[in-house]
Amino acid sequence: MAKVLVVEDDEQLRSLVAELLKSEKHTVDTADDGISARILLGNSHYDLLILDWNLSDQTTGIDIIKEHRAGGGNTPILMLTGKTDYDDRETGLDRGADDYLCKPFHPREFGARVRALLRRVPKIVGKVLKVKQVELDSTAFRVTVAGKEIKLFPKEFALLEFLMRHPNQVFNNDSILDSVWSTDSAATVETLRQVMARLRSKLENAGASGLITTVYGVGYKLEDI
Repeated sequence: MAKVLVVEDDEQLRSLVAELLKSEKHTVDTADDGISARILLGNSHYDLLILDWNLSDQTTGIDIIKEHRAGGGNTPILMLTGKTDYDDRETGLDRGADDYLCKPFHPREFGARVRALLRRVPKIVGKVLKVKQVELDSTAFRVTVAGKEIKLFPKEFALLEFLMRHPNQVFNNDSILDSVWSTDSAATVETLRQVMARLRSKLENAGASGLITTVYGVGYKLEDI
C-alpha cells in the first residue's frame, strides 16, 4: 500500500487513474491544479507523484517537479502527458521526473510503471510481510495468523500493513491518519481508534495478542522483538 498524489486537470482521466490505483489498494489524493498540488504536498508525505504536464491554472507539472526537487523532495515521479516529442520527454526527465508515460496509455502498462517506481521506495518493497506468527500478502489481500486466515476490512488491512512495514516504530494518531487515509477523508482520531480496536480484536482472537501496543501519550507501534 502506498499513498499517491495524482495531479491531472482532465476530470475523467483523473478519476480513471485514481480508480486504477485504488484497485491496487493504494491511498489516493487528487488535485487538478498547481495550487491544490502544492497545498497537498506541503501537508502530506507521498510515496509516488503522478503529474500531468499542463494544469488548469497555467502551472505545469515541470514547475511542480522543480519546486519539489529543489526543496529536497525525493519522491518518485511519473509524468502522464499527451506530449510525445522526444525533446519534451528529455525535458521532463532532466527536470527530475523518474518516468514518462504518454496518453493514451494502456492500464496494464500504467500499473507496471507504478509498481516499478514503488519498488524504489524501501517501505513499499516486499509483497509478503511476516511478523511473528502473522503473515500479510499485499497482492492477495490476505492475512494469516499461524497459517489460519483472518478476514479484515480494507482499512484494517491497510492499517496492519502500514504498521508491519514499520515494526517497532511508534506513530502518533496524525501520522497514521496521514499515511492510511486520503487527505480528503472525514476520518478522525476516533475513526482510527475504532479501526484499531477492531483490528486488535481480530488479531487477538486468532492468537496474536499483544502484537500492536499503545505507547501512552504518544501513539501505537507493532512489536517485532
